[in-house]
Amino acid sequence: MASRAAEARVVILLASYNGAAFLAEQLASLEAQDHANWQLVWRDDGSRDESVAILQDFAARQAPGRVEQLTVPGTHVGSAAGFLALLRHVAPGLGPWDVVAFADQDDVWLPFKLSRAVRALGEAADELPAVYCARQVLVDAKLTPLAASARLGTSPRFPASLTQNLATGCTMAMNAAAARLVAGSWSPAGCLHDWWAYLLVTAAGGAFLADDEPVVLYRQHGGNAVGAQRSFARRAWAALRRGPRAFMDLLRENVAALDAQRHLLTPEARMQLDLIQQGLRGGPWQRLVALRRCGLRRQGWAEQLVFRVWFMFG
Repeated sequence: MASRAAEARVVILLASYNGAAFLAEQLASLEAQDHANWQLVWRDDGSRDESVAILQDFAARQAPGRVEQLTVPGTHVGSAAGFLALLRHVAPGLGPWDVVAFADQDDVWLPFKLSRAVRALGEAADELPAVYCARQVLVDAKLTPLAASARLGTSPRFPASLTQNLATGCTMAMNAAAARLVAGSWSPAGCLHDWWAYLLVTAAGGAFLADDEPVVLYRQHGGNAVGAQRSFARRAWAALRRGPRAFMDLLRENVAALDAQRHLLTPEARMQLDLIQQGLRGGPWQRLVALRRCGLRRQGWAEQLVFRVWFMFG
């Protein structure tokens, strides 16, 4: 496995949008990786700052073929659609040992980020879709450490993956089988790219590889597309403040998207999905059956309590 890890190519996908303030530090952290066999494929989403110039200058300093810019129709499609467009672009050319990693424009990768992901994914069989995810060091805009992110939890399987995203995109990496699976699917508009990848891979019987070692300085600066709560209790409070409607609407969208692509799921996942749909269409008794028989749960007692109330009555 050691030689395989050393030979694995990592295709890094970066979607930029007005990220000039932090982009250079992220790119420098790619160059500092102790796993040197990587390629950057990036797409800009209509930036009005110097993001494109920074990325093009970075590309000019690299060897030919090391950096590729993707241009597709649409000026501002959003982060999730941008990442999925990049994934669909690279998926057909992936070899069996290749790895795909998402990169946010405003973070800083620790030097061992790629090597840890490659080693972990190398333990999975080539034909088994596998997703790697790790913890982060939460930092402020000046990279001053604030806290470590919460541990990744104990139920990273389907259908628990329907209720909560445990995969933070800036740490995520996928083997070629997972990348092709996700690239060949369609996701609901409200679901972020990292959650959809985690959800679909687990529903398809793939592996979720959780690493409790922080591998990214995850910058919290007020302009994040998605920020991070530092504890399960804080996430539960944030969920209470948002209310049940947005969560339950997205849950229904994700269930519908999976149901429309049932051929990608395991037989067990299809049966669980049927029970969940019966619960969502039925009354309290059908929803209670779905909760008890399907393993629907969130991390931490506070979040689990909120989820159960919302699922029963939302």
